[in-house]
Amino acid sequence: MYILPKEEHVWIRIVVFLCLWHWAASQLAYSISEEVNKGTVVGNLAKDLNINVQELENRDLRVVSSYSKTYLNVNLRSGNLLVEERIDREELCPLTIKCSLKLQAVLSNPMTAHRVEVNILDVNDNSPAFLESRYYLNISESSLTGERYFLPVAVDGDIGSNSVKTYKLSQNEHFSLDVQSGGEHGVSAELVLQKALDREKQSVINLILTAVDGGKPPRTGSLQIHVNVIDVNDNIPAFSKLLYKVRVKENATPGTLVIKLNATDLDEGMNSKILYSFIKRGNIDPSNIFDLNSETGEITVKGGLDYEETPAYEVRVQATDQGASPRSAQAKLLIEIIDINDNPPQISVTSLMTPVKEDAELGTIVALITVSDKDGGKNGVTSCKVVGSVPFKLKSNYKNDYSLVVDGPLDRETTSVYNVTITATDEGAPPLSSNKVITVHVSDVNDNAPKFMETVINVYVKENSPTGSVIYTVNAFDADLDVNAKVTYTLLDSSLKSIPVSSILNINSETGDIISLQSFNYEELKTFHFKVQATDSGVPPLSSNVTVNVLILDENDNNPTMLAPYSEHDAVNIENIPYSAEAGYFVAKIRAVDADSGYNALLSYHLSEPNGNNLFRIGTSTGEIRTKRRMSDNDLKTHPLVVLVSDNGEPSLSATVSIDVVVVESTAEIQTQFRHVPVKEDSFSDLNLYLLIAIVSVSVIFLLSLITLIAVRCHRTDGTFSRYSAPMITTHPDGSWSYSKATQQYDVCFSSDTLKSDVVVFPAPFPPVDGELISINGGDTFTRTQTLPNKEKVGHLYLFSFSALKTASYFFLVLGCLGGGGGIFCLFLSSTIFIFQPLSHYSSAPQVTESQLVKGDQIQLYWYNLSNKS
Repeated sequence: MYILPKEEHVWIRIVVFLCLWHWAASQLAYSISEEVNKGTVVGNLAKDLNINVQELENRDLRVVSSYSKTYLNVNLRSGNLLVEERIDREELCPLTIKCSLKLQAVLSNPMTAHRVEVNILDVNDNSPAFLESRYYLNISESSLTGERYFLPVAVDGDIGSNSVKTYKLSQNEHFSLDVQSGGEHGVSAELVLQKALDREKQSVINLILTAVDGGKPPRTGSLQIHVNVIDVNDNIPAFSKLLYKVRVKENATPGTLVIKLNATDLDEGMNSKILYSFIKRGNIDPSNIFDLNSETGEITVKGGLDYEETPAYEVRVQATDQGASPRSAQAKLLIEIIDINDNPPQISVTSLMTPVKEDAELGTIVALITVSDKDGGKNGVTSCKVVGSVPFKLKSNYKNDYSLVVDGPLDRETTSVYNVTITATDEGAPPLSSNKVITVHVSDVNDNAPKFMETVINVYVKENSPTGSVIYTVNAFDADLDVNAKVTYTLLDSSLKSIPVSSILNINSETGDIISLQSFNYEELKTFHFKVQATDSGVPPLSSNVTVNVLILDENDNNPTMLAPYSEHDAVNIENIPYSAEAGYFVAKIRAVDADSGYNALLSYHLSEPNGNNLFRIGTSTGEIRTKRRMSDNDLKTHPLVVLVSDNGEPSLSATVSIDVVVVESTAEIQTQFRHVPVKEDSFSDLNLYLLIAIVSVSVIFLLSLITLIAVRCHRTDGTFSRYSAPMITTHPDGSWSYSKATQQYDVCFSSDTLKSDVVVFPAPFPPVDGELISINGGDTFTRTQTLPNKEKVGHLYLFSFSALKTASYFFLVLGCLGGGGGIFCLFLSSTIFIFQPLSHYSSAPQVTESQLVKGDQIQLYWYNLSNKS
């Protein structure tokens, strides 16, 4: 950092400037290298301007310039002039030796301005570069050594010692580099030829010129120089051979190609273009017999050739280039006329040993063959071979005598007959050949064991199948022939629970039929396995085994069995229920088991006694007996029930149990079979008397209320059903349910297997529409078959179809609800019980005006409205 001296006249101008504008100006000079880091300190303006650091912020010291970038800035706390932006001397001052930043440091209170000049010092941050990446030179191969060629100069953005100082040339044997210094104008380089050029050896020479600057470390730039060597006619043509020998058939037709001459010239252009010609010698003119194409060098037959007249021709040919001073070369051509080969060889089979066993050893003789040819010389020399991929070959015995022998493994099962093609070829040009086909038959040996189609066989047998029935037929295949392929079947010794398999099963040794010797019981034996052996009749015999798994299929041969406490046969069981029992009161639970499996063991419970169906219902899957409704005075005191337990087999088997349900007046009289214990008698106390009076009073009040309710309801029913009579739900023999009145009928039809297509019907508050008959068949579809032309509202029917429900017997499903006036009837599929309930409970629910259909993945929902006057 330094301060330039101030001249006296400058101070006078500053004083005048301060007087007029209240400004003061001075000049400071600094130096800094280009490419310094941001934040580098250039100098301290506060110190150089003799300003206290504490006054910088008050006087608002700032640096202003006319540059587009803010290269420098001042720190008001320290007064340092700092680098704000990257400074590139070559960008800021291109092509100039001196480069500086001219700024003004401005202070306020009072306003003063100071000129600041920062000299930018060059650093070696630019490499020498050539204006083009490649430079081409054309130099004749006849150029003399010492000739010089100017080369491009490199440009370096740096100055002084960082500019280009010298050049270097890559290592080569033909050129050197002469570097010349031009003082202030830099250095230049010239290419000097040191060794004569030869285009035929090297037509292009690639060099690299490197420019090096004077920086530390130095930087370089390179230029690729391509020297093209220009050709001169300094080479004579050369034939590929000095002596050509060629053979031509005596029957060659005119135009037949004899030979194509080939001469080359290492020069290029016209200096390498060659013309061919014959050279006459004495009285022999080869152009009378042969034609020569002067440009291609092709020699063809022109006249007829006769081997007996002239067996050979000696011809001289010449090749001449088309240079300014033509140069030529000669060669000798010897053309031999050869005899034609017009007789093919003849093949004779003198002996044939067939058939051949498939286990014949290598080298076994199959046939004896002789080959002959009527031609002489090489045309009569023959060679013989087997054509194709066969396990045979020819073995030479003497000259033209051969033996056909086995050369590979034979397999009759793969190939039983071989057509062996033998080709005999002479050594003529072109060679002639002939073929002979020999048929060789292969005889069978026992080399294949019987083979089953499966490694394990699964046999499914129904239990109780009759003795002597064929449960399965095994089949083994033997690839051999005749006796070797005859298969017999046997059961291998094995035991099943200490019982030999032979006592349970037998096998037909010829047909492979497996016959049962006894009937199977699935409940005792579910599966067993054994092995069957198949043996052929060859010598020695071969065999193989197969495992047979027998799986017994269950039949519905076991009746359901009752479990305790209802397991005693022909016994009548007694259950007591109170008279006050509500609808759904639990009476008893029947449990049963079936020794079968699957659907044969799937049990359902039904009440087979008609009298019991009016008051009781049973869960088809649970076996629970419950009441359908409350007791009335008209009901019997004892209700004999017969519960039928059926399985799901085909045909279905069943068992029954009898239960007498006794209605008692109070729960105190109910005693189960577990309560038969001696009770100590107590005297009848006053408390018991009061309790009895209270119970009787409550019962009388309940009966009076029930009678009143029935009378009122019957009165309302007379007005409501005066046109239709009482509604009725019936069961048809085919398993369908129907709802009917005097003038209309509504049927809900089910398949006979209700456990697989359960239906739910219950009431809903929808407005009336015309009723139709809806049937649901076994395929879970519905059709409407009859119109019910009544537009008066009675109630509503909801119908659910569970199309994919395979375990429906495990669900407690409501089958149907039909209602009208002041009541509703509900039907339960699992227990077939009717329930009477008020309809007013559903009267406040919303209503719709049309039938709707909702479909799910496995559930289809249908609802329908029945019409009647409410």
